[in-house]
This record gives sequence, C-alpha cells and structure tokens, in this order.
Amino acid sequence: MTSEIIIQCSEAIAAKGWNIAFAESASAGKLSAEFSLTPLSGKILRGGIVCYEVFVKEQILLVPRELIEQFTPESQEVTSALAQRTAVIFNADITVALTGLTTAGGSETAEKPVGTIFLSIITPSGTIDHREVFAGGPEQIIQQAADKAAALIIEKIKPE
Repeated sequence: MTSEIIIQCSEAIAAKGWNIAFAESASAGKLSAEFSLTPLSGKILRGGIVCYEVFVKEQILLVPRELIEQFTPESQEVTSALAQRTAVIFNADITVALTGLTTAGGSETAEKPVGTIFLSIITPSGTIDHREVFAGGPEQIIQQAADKAAALIIEKIKPE
C-alpha cells in the first residue's frame, strides 16, 4: 500500500502540472512503483531506470568510471550525477536519484554503514542532496527512503 506522504507528494506535483522520473540503484524500482500506485500517477509519472549494477550507471547513464572509483557507487557524488543524467534522458520536471546500502557487502564503512541512503532530487525550485542512515532491514530502509524523498519534494515545491 502506498504511503500517505507519497500520495501527498503526487498531489503536490500534479498541482504544479509537473512530472517526475527516477534513477534507482538500492531501491531497484520501488520509488517508481510507489508513485505508479497513486491516483494521479498517469498525470505525473514519466518513468524510471533501475541502475543497480555499476555497468548501468556507466554505460546507460554515462556516469564517469573515475567518479564511481573515486567516491564509490553509493555516494552523494554518484547519486547527483545519476540525477543529472536522468533529468536529461526523461526530460522531467522533477528527477530523483537514489543509491545506498541496504545489506552488507557493498562499500560500507564505519562512516557509511548499512542503512545509508543518498538522494539527489532536481526540481524547478532547486536541487536537494540528502544523506541519511535508516534502521531496519532492506525493505524498511527503502520504504523510509521513499517516504523521505516524497517529504523532501513536498518541502521544496510547496508554495511560498
């Protein structure tokens, strides 16, 4: 069931006459799926790409290998690059990119533990780069991240 905050975000995007697209690594399509289940999905959802593997980040979304090697695939720098490329590909008003660590075995460190999620959100009102560490298993981490993305979008695009 789609969360209330995602439904509210969908309504806020539709009220502006805007659309949204996603580049998803750790969430593997969860954000796109959540937004597709809202009543206004046909008005706002442009599409998305799952870029779980580094190959897709490099070969499809053209994120430079050097950037990935310098900062890791799960980093704010790579997430920002994913958002920028996805905004161009989908010609979207709002673009959300998400990377992170939901299980052990990736690029986790003491400073970047499992649960760390990076978001980069491009809107006509400006860009948001956000890092947060969420608790729980992979499904809980991704749902919290999806809800956080929706909340950040609402905050950024709400009327002054």
